[in-house]
Amino acid sequence: MAHFFPPGIHIGTSGWHYEHWRGRYYPLTLPTGEWLTFYARDFHCVEVNNSFYRLPSPKTVAQWTQQVPDGFIFAVKASRLMTHMKKLKNCQAPLQQFLRVVSGFGDKLGPILFQLPPRWHLNLERLRDFLHILPKEYQYTFEFRDPSWHCQPVYELLEAFDMGFCQFDLAGWQSPEVITSALVYIRLHGPGAAYSGCCDAAKLRQWSEKIKQWAEEGRSVFVFFDNDQNAYAVKNARQLQAMIRS
Repeated sequence: MAHFFPPGIHIGTSGWHYEHWRGRYYPLTLPTGEWLTFYARDFHCVEVNNSFYRLPSPKTVAQWTQQVPDGFIFAVKASRLMTHMKKLKNCQAPLQQFLRVVSGFGDKLGPILFQLPPRWHLNLERLRDFLHILPKEYQYTFEFRDPSWHCQPVYELLEAFDMGFCQFDLAGWQSPEVITSALVYIRLHGPGAAYSGCCDAAKLRQWSEKIKQWAEEGRSVFVFFDNDQNAYAVKNARQLQAMIRS
């Protein structure tokens, strides 16, 4: 079964299970087991990022899919075992294990994100070898934290494999605005120290205009806010939704 989806705009947050969102976003008395269902009333997608540290169990994945409506999309961050420990080398076994788990999302599975570490410099051959082992029935995007990867050979390689380049904004530094496939994937980590601060309305307006243009071109656009401090991610995601609708 293919895991592609119609072109459109998808806005959400990176994760939803934050204790410090209680009272700021989730009602104080709402049980944590109902948080995802509550979240899905406001957003129709989420980025699963705790999978970076530990894969959820198949049972947990099944529970999550049952807590959201049809049409909801889970983007999933790949395990750091592949990106940070193995650095994309000899990843066949962990990749198969990861895909077995995330396949449990069924038609609710969206893009798979590989975030490569800072201070790991460009290794085009390693990336090419890794792209070759990725099954084509899924969509993938790559977030390169080290600037040495932000170069034309990488963009051309991703384009040749029809894989996305993840644009991101982190502590005031923005990656290049590059598109390498029909998937546009954006992560906004917050303007302050990592994962903190509230995004400026003027900056969000700029993003909204670009996002609408990319969607008009027939691309699938995913935007996830990762500034979880003080539930700013929810606030900014709602702001961007309103701007897109206006």
